[in-house]
Amino acid sequence: MAGGVRGAGAMNHDLSPEELRRYDADGFLVRRAVFGAAEVATLRDAAECTVAMAGRAARAGRAYVLDGNRFVDAVGSTIQFEHGPDTATIRVIEPAHPFDPRWEALIDDARIVDPIRTLVGTPAVALWTDKLNLKRPREGSGFRWHQDSPYWIHDCAHVDQLPNVMVLLDDATADNGALRMIPGSHRRGRLPGTDDGSQLGGFFTDPACFDESTAVCAAAPAGSLVFFSPHVVHGSLPNRSDQPRRALIMTYQPAGQRLLKLPRVRNAGS
Repeated sequence: MAGGVRGAGAMNHDLSPEELRRYDADGFLVRRAVFGAAEVATLRDAAECTVAMAGRAARAGRAYVLDGNRFVDAVGSTIQFEHGPDTATIRVIEPAHPFDPRWEALIDDARIVDPIRTLVGTPAVALWTDKLNLKRPREGSGFRWHQDSPYWIHDCAHVDQLPNVMVLLDDATADNGALRMIPGSHRRGRLPGTDDGSQLGGFFTDPACFDESTAVCAAAPAGSLVFFSPHVVHGSLPNRSDQPRRALIMTYQPAGQRLLKLPRVRNAGS
């Protein structure tokens, strides 16, 4: 494949019955070390190239502040900066794939698309959105408990068919802010948001609706894949370590549907 990320040939990467059982029960599934070291190195380079390009684009973009945090809309993407008004450190880029062709190859990789087809429930799929999450050492902030479905419900009539896959570009550990899941929370569908008076509070899940003590840390080595439901409650702690925690999250949907932020269709796979 282009950009040094290899294809999967004719192999079948479908989910096993046991993996499907776990996903249905918990709302998430981890496949460890799917991508090799050389592939991960290529994707890390793509991440840093994306950050550099997004940083340049942000200088001419539309800047705004939500709940005291800076956002910039530029060239069809939303660029979020780390918490605080004066930081120049990028936290999230959505979508990220227009910034580097190596993401395009990853979107079509059979190791991702084969299991995603099962989770979407259609024989062909398209990309809904993707975002590069960056947790820099000792600087990367956490993400409050939330579901993804409330963010998308007003833009999509098939929100139940929007599974995510997180591609870990670094080892994810409890210390550097690995994703945390509330097992089984997806079974209740879209849950109420908080009512804390903040601008974005309604997008964060009301803590009365789930038991945080049941949280599972999705720690896994670089190159692993974390599949998770749009309805599962998830979040993460800040990066308290000296190691980065970078990841690309891609969300898929039935084929033929347009992207969330761009006026086109991006079908995936062969």
